[in-house]
Amino acid sequence: MTFINEDFLLATEASRRLYHEYACDQPIIDYHNHLSPGDIASNRQFENLFEMWINHDHYKWRAMRANGISENLITGDASPKDKFIAFAKTVPHTLRNPLYHWTHLELKRFFNIDELLCEENAETIWNQCNAQIAERDDLTTQGILRQFKVTALCTTDDPTDSLEFHQQIADSEFQTKVYPCFRPDWALFVHRPEEFKPWIAKLESASGIVINSLDDLLSALRNRHEFFHTMGARLSDHGCEFVPAAFCDKATASSIFDAAMNGVTADPQQHETFSTFMLLELARMDAEKNWTNQFHTGVWRNNNTRLFNGIGRDIGCDSMGDTSQGRSLGAFLNQLDQENALPQTIVYNLNPSDNYLISTMLGNFQSDSGPGKMQFGSGWWYLDQKEGIEMQLNTLSNTGLLSRFVGMLTDSRSFMSFTRHEYFRRILCNMLGNDIEAGILPNDFQFMGTLVENICYTNAKNYLRLENA
Repeated sequence: MTFINEDFLLATEASRRLYHEYACDQPIIDYHNHLSPGDIASNRQFENLFEMWINHDHYKWRAMRANGISENLITGDASPKDKFIAFAKTVPHTLRNPLYHWTHLELKRFFNIDELLCEENAETIWNQCNAQIAERDDLTTQGILRQFKVTALCTTDDPTDSLEFHQQIADSEFQTKVYPCFRPDWALFVHRPEEFKPWIAKLESASGIVINSLDDLLSALRNRHEFFHTMGARLSDHGCEFVPAAFCDKATASSIFDAAMNGVTADPQQHETFSTFMLLELARMDAEKNWTNQFHTGVWRNNNTRLFNGIGRDIGCDSMGDTSQGRSLGAFLNQLDQENALPQTIVYNLNPSDNYLISTMLGNFQSDSGPGKMQFGSGWWYLDQKEGIEMQLNTLSNTGLLSRFVGMLTDSRSFMSFTRHEYFRRILCNMLGNDIEAGILPNDFQFMGTLVENICYTNAKNYLRLENA
């Protein structure tokens, strides 16, 4: 039997029945990822397996560094083939790391390759995959989305983005709906004025509004928020160490903005104060438009100064954070709730020690505006693996309503990551199936199967309010 077989991760008969009869054929709504809309619009055909699979993948980069691979073979000037072989050399050492599962699941689903990747077979697999990439139309970007039955996806887009590629896709005959998602992280960067001021200039150009004050900034963001809405956006997203609650008046926020525009670096307290003010304003915009607001919390970024200065951001040097999150999250949500301006909200947590804290805090703000208004999001980043997914599902089951969960997403820059949905669905069905066979859940497959279908697809479709998704 091959490693990635039809019952991979499914330990019981009930698990196998739930997966094969109810989960595996469900379509996909991938409502948070970092895919390139330009690649989708052009129906990009990749040149080789490195472009399709290794490039921009910081999970692989971290593993290769841990295996002592030269940085030149990771993010440097080495050839694509040499970088792939260096990764293949690393794969046998990733046993019990989720990369081992993901790697072989992706090779099986995309190329029907059952071999376990290693240095000895790397060149053969490189040649086999490259030949298929050159010949098969289901390995282009649009072909992949059709192959995996992706009905809709939401990219991650800066407010200054033109969204021209989203328009090209909307005007084409391509069936998968591709929506933008509003990600205004740079609007909070008063602690880095050398980056904040150039971004403000880009926002001026995109909005047509000259920005000389905080009111101008808010007007420009509202302008872009409205434009994103006309382009089908129904979600925003924020990446932050924690959701802040250092409340202030507009005059205080304005003074911090003015200082940053004059090149003065905000100290940590000023940054937290300004971020609170801006995130509240942005959440109010979301509530007005019936959008869903997402927070990705619990991360410490860019820890390796040498690599940050030499290579840049998003290179695999970020870690779980341990900043206190509960009290500030509660105060932030409570402020919006008191104003009747709390939008649908999904919080993704990176530190599992905070799972119960965050899930129970979100439960305080559920309402009759719709089932599952406040969502404890799927296992994120270092937690989108078997143990992390199980921890998130168990926390949600014990503190909320698993039946209302909006399910998995890829959060990926790779088109080969759509197998993450299969991975999640197998883990979900294995957990539920084990409970059925233990007598913890009903032995009613129509009832349990409907739960599985809802978590895999239907809940997200109903919750996200994406037109025509």
